[in-house]
Amino acid sequence: MTMKALCIAALTVSAFAGPAGADDYPPLDVLVSSSQTVIGQPFAYPEGVAKITAAIVSMQPGQTTGLHHHDAPLFAYILEGEITVDYGADGKKTYRAGDAVIEAFGSVHEGENTGAGPMRLLAVFAGSDQAANTLSE
Repeated sequence: MTMKALCIAALTVSAFAGPAGADDYPPLDVLVSSSQTVIGQPFAYPEGVAKITAAIVSMQPGQTTGLHHHDAPLFAYILEGEITVDYGADGKKTYRAGDAVIEAFGSVHEGENTGAGPMRLLAVFAGSDQAANTLSE
């Protein structure tokens, strides 16, 4: 095969190969996908310029968050330990390592580390420059 024929063959193959498709993307292990919070509320993104904030929350056994609410949608993933959240009239829920949650939105609640060891969670807020992620009561 001549060099010219080899180049034409290579260009022809690459033209039909196209970009990598979705089939090449690694499989996803979806943790949570919802349009409602853990207590069944719909949520909306705050007005303003979008601002994502990710943080690790660490609590010792018996430590509480204090009463608070969130003005931005919050995804939480429990990395270690156990936390029980009191949602008032909506009841209490206990989350353990590996649990994923869309936290209550605009509703006052309080979390407590009810486990025997430290509790750590990843908190990802889908906020804005015009809204506080968390407000104490």
